[in-house]
Amino acid sequence: MTFPVLDTAAIKQAATSRLVLDTVRDALIAHAEGRTSVPPPLHMEFPEADGDCHVKAGWITGSTDFTVKIATGFYGNPGLGLPSNHGLVCVVSARTGQVRALLDDRGLLTAWRTAAAGALITDAMARPGAVTLAVFGTGEQARLQTSWLAKLRPVGTVLVHGRNPHRANALCDELDARGLRARPASAQEAAAADMIITTTPATVPVLDAAQVREGAHVTGIGTDMPHKNELPPALFHRAQLIATDDHAQCLDHGDFGHAVRAGAAAQDSDIAAGLLLKAPLDRLDTAITVADLTGVGALDAALASAVLGRLLR
Repeated sequence: MTFPVLDTAAIKQAATSRLVLDTVRDALIAHAEGRTSVPPPLHMEFPEADGDCHVKAGWITGSTDFTVKIATGFYGNPGLGLPSNHGLVCVVSARTGQVRALLDDRGLLTAWRTAAAGALITDAMARPGAVTLAVFGTGEQARLQTSWLAKLRPVGTVLVHGRNPHRANALCDELDARGLRARPASAQEAAAADMIITTTPATVPVLDAAQVREGAHVTGIGTDMPHKNELPPALFHRAQLIATDDHAQCLDHGDFGHAVRAGAAAQDSDIAAGLLLKAPLDRLDTAITVADLTGVGALDAALASAVLGRLLR
């Protein structure tokens, strides 16, 4: 049996931002409502190369396809002139078990669904009047999270905090070229923004919870393995509302799990992110809100199936 292998050029043509945002939103809602099948992800680490690999699978009840995805992050790659992320998605018929297509996306769909999920939940949980955005990290997700959030709401000044000043300046220049006012910032200044998104592979928290202001929203997207940790437990203790994309995953290997094990948050203190996308959020202007996103296989399945449908139409 032969099946199509579709490259990034074809995928980029089919995967419009509207398609990605709508598909990810619907998939998060379906997952929150229990209409998905998502086994625990497989993780591998490669310490000598500063890399990791995730294998995730997922299916949305009633869908014609399910997917198995390989996504890698090798964080020293930029120094070699290579992108940090890579991967592919295998789309399989949920009716016959036959492989329908291989999406050789080189990690593109993972990056886009991550950006869409982060932007959607940040937009849903942040105050309507919040405009200042801080991003911790200077890589692809820092750029994507900022750009995709700007598709959903006005974004004023963008504060970029990174360990490498050269990369922070380069990201600011790129965001400026996209019409977003960006400048480098210290960790303390970035932590005081209206909206904060952390996009790093950090193993210790990247911000001080005490420096986060009342009324702020924080989304963490980088803690997707047990050894990673971006958000301090004390931030969850201060939060009036905590959202997770998958309760069990976030308990096992998310920042929410670190907070629960530290005694800073109760195990049942979170709400499914998809439910906040389904109904408008009623929040106090002084409330601190936090979202912990570890990446859900059902989102990969929904997006890959939607893209494949357009490509084969």
